[in-house]
Amino acid sequence: MHFEIVGTIREIETIAVGRKIRILALLRKRYGKGRWRKLKGIANVRLKDGTIRLAEIHWFQAHGLGKRKMRIKRYLD
Repeated sequence: MHFEIVGTIREIETIAVGRKIRILALLRKRYGKGRWRKLKGIANVRLKDGTIRLAEIHWFQAHGLGKRKMRIKRYLD
């Protein structure tokens, strides 16, 4: 990751679950079986250059496996 989450992620929403996730086969192969979900939320992020910005974050998560493949979708400030 080229950023770090500062504080908590809020306004978390589920975007897709199970077979609705396009890269489900890749997630299972790389990280293991689980009930995969694609989620989004809003958080303050510290970028590589040290600036802190408000951003919409997307990631994949499965119970017991944690958050994977986090990325910044867009900046909100």
